[in-house]
Amino acid sequence: MKRSKQTNGEIEARRRKAEEWRRIQAQRAAERQRLRDYKIALARDEVAVDTTRLAPSNSYSTPDFVLRGTYRPEPFICKDCGVAEVWTPLQQKWWYETAKGDVFTAAVRCRACRTRERARKSAARRVHLEGLARKKPPVS
Repeated sequence: MKRSKQTNGEIEARRRKAEEWRRIQAQRAAERQRLRDYKIALARDEVAVDTTRLAPSNSYSTPDFVLRGTYRPEPFICKDCGVAEVWTPLQQKWWYETAKGDVFTAAVRCRACRTRERARKSAARRVHLEGLARKKPPVS
């Protein structure tokens, strides 16, 4: 025969396991709903905005895509090479919600120019740090 402490512990463990299971089921249901909404928005060439995932902004105004509730394709011209490009809704969603980019920024460079600019900055940083290392007096 089990003592009451053992029984209470087992009951508590089962209760916690059931609560965890319910929490996981609720998360899965929410994820399925987000996926359904996402597919519906993709069919319209728009992607829904999740405002809870946006980076905080100290502005008094609200960006257009938040008021609208969806990201739309935004055409732009690359400031380096002048090629006409489109900033897709999926790219916007990644930038604003995953990378936590500022909500008042927009794409200005095509992918090739972004890669080139990143390499240029990296090389300049390396040259700068090498110069600083040469200037540094030896430690005695």
